[in-house]
Amino acid sequence: VTQINHFGIAVKDLETAAQVYQAMGLSVSEVIDVPEQKVRVAFIPVGETTIELVQPTSEDSPVATYLEKRGEGMHHLALQVEDITAALSELEGQGRRLIDRTPRQGAEGKIAFLHPKSTGRVLIELVEDES
Repeated sequence: VTQINHFGIAVKDLETAAQVYQAMGLSVSEVIDVPEQKVRVAFIPVGETTIELVQPTSEDSPVATYLEKRGEGMHHLALQVEDITAALSELEGQGRRLIDRTPRQGAEGKIAFLHPKSTGRVLIELVEDES
């Protein structure tokens, strides 16, 4: 792990949620659709990390299920790694439960999730930046 990449916050509406952060002087740098994840994402840079607002684009999106069960709020913590495949192998070797055994495409690069039951009840996303 090299740094915190972003904090993911599940929201019902990106524009409404972004207004809270804009009132604090922050700006949305980019909004993108991630069809593979069935979400629309707004990035709000804060120092060397980012707040990622995540809105489902489909009722069968995992984020839509999360919102239905828990409501809006903190969804996941994303940690930057240099080699996501090696990180997944190491974590699985330690007995950590993986949601993704192999990386998939995310908004900013390769991603994979660790199951909250093996991380102290926190959904952790690993991110290997493509830049």
